[in-house]
Amino acid sequence: MDHSGHGMDMQMDLPPFTLGRGLEFSFDAFFLLGSLLGLALYGWGVLRLRRRGDAWQPGRTVAFTLGVLTVMLATCTRLNDYGMVMFSVHMVQHMVISMITPILLLLGAPVTLALRALPPAARGHKGPRELLLMLLHSRYMRVVTHPAFTIPMFIASLYGLYFTPLFDFLMESRTGHIAMMVHFLAVGLVFFWPIMGIDPGPHRPGYVMRMLELFAGMPFHAFFGIALMMASEPMIKTYAHPAASLGIDPLLDQQWGGGIAWAFSEIPSVLVLVALVYQWYHSEQRAAKRSDRAADRDGDQELEAYNSYLASLQARGQ
Repeated sequence: MDHSGHGMDMQMDLPPFTLGRGLEFSFDAFFLLGSLLGLALYGWGVLRLRRRGDAWQPGRTVAFTLGVLTVMLATCTRLNDYGMVMFSVHMVQHMVISMITPILLLLGAPVTLALRALPPAARGHKGPRELLLMLLHSRYMRVVTHPAFTIPMFIASLYGLYFTPLFDFLMESRTGHIAMMVHFLAVGLVFFWPIMGIDPGPHRPGYVMRMLELFAGMPFHAFFGIALMMASEPMIKTYAHPAASLGIDPLLDQQWGGGIAWAFSEIPSVLVLVALVYQWYHSEQRAAKRSDRAADRDGDQELEAYNSYLASLQARGQ
């Protein structure tokens, strides 16, 4: 189905929404090709490591693959078509792309994989690996991964988009719709990366601070959903006059969208919290093992020094 025009132009083509219809395949070149390219590059990195005898955790591959599949689910099915004319379906897309997808992609550690798989450039040259390292250590990355940037951006992506004319403007063209979805994904990645990402980054606070960063943004997410649920009239022009063929009430559809936004402020929070606790536990385990090894080395040195002292006493006695 062509998305080149405004979402309203497609209403007559769509029957009432059902889950079965929503999950039917709908070709979208940008997201389909981008998803396949991402899977291919990740698979190349894993195969490169295995060929040289290096291990890569299967769980990371599974997480990344699931993350890419969620992108395809939200953008390469008729959810993408219905999302142009039904606010509740659009909100499902938004929540998946901005909250579920980033968590899964980050658990796949794609940056770590790239740094291990990409060959180093010859001396005096800069290849893809060196450029990636420069980006990771750049001032730009320090800014966009800092909570003073990520939390306001996370909040502005809701209130500044949906409660201003910007959303209606973006929905008037296919390019605007794609840019919106890419923005949702990017905001989710920079928000969750410092909190629970495995990849190295310029901003990596302690685990308690990460939890505070997580919960700092979620109440605003919940309030956004509640505001939509309590509204007495449609708040977003694009979805204010749905086609009769859809058989929906725009206000009720908006309330469903608000409920979806509210629910998604809770579910990903729990998933991230579980991942954080798991990472914290294993970090403490690794620190304990390092401490034990250091204590063993110190103990061995003390024993050797004591034996040497005894040997010196015995030599004096002789």
